[in-house]
Amino acid sequence: MVIVDPYDQLVTDLTYTYEGIFTVDEVQRTVDEAHALLASRAKIAKFLPVLVARHAREQLMASAQAGGRIAKKVPELLFVCVHNAGRSQMAAALAEHLSARRVHVRSAGSQPSGELNPIVVEALQERGVALTVAYPKPLSDSVLRAADVIITMGCGDSCPYFPGKRYEDWQVRDPAGQPIEVVREIRDEIQARVTTLLREILT
Repeated sequence: MVIVDPYDQLVTDLTYTYEGIFTVDEVQRTVDEAHALLASRAKIAKFLPVLVARHAREQLMASAQAGGRIAKKVPELLFVCVHNAGRSQMAAALAEHLSARRVHVRSAGSQPSGELNPIVVEALQERGVALTVAYPKPLSDSVLRAADVIITMGCGDSCPYFPGKRYEDWQVRDPAGQPIEVVREIRDEIQARVTTLLREILT
């Protein structure tokens, strides 16, 4: 029996999915970049093929949307903080949970950390929101260009300005190092802000 390398198969699958949009070399480069980003993170090693596939798909989709090669079906939201380990992950997860797929959500960080804040994961699980395959991701130009709404989380990050996009900065406390009681308060504040945002952009 011939065993096919999962990353070779991923390149084949994505080349088929994006036929006429990206060349096989562009797909291969995106998969290689996703693997390089994620391979050094030992704690997610057993999920590596799944996460590489997910990250590569996200980057290709964002690049295609940013270049106008694929039409957007729903508004694109991007939540940004430095480490992409707490506030931005929480906001993205809650937005996806509450929107009933009426928006597409991404999160990223200017200096992504190695893993999610476990207290943030716990606080979200209390609301029935699982972060089972989430991980800190770098902020890329294609993700910024694809977004319709870009929200920084009060952590001093600034994003390049692109005309026609909505920018907000939410002054939210950092959950890093905080006990679960404080993280619950932060979660509830972010949920209130997300609820208001969704009402505004989906009306």
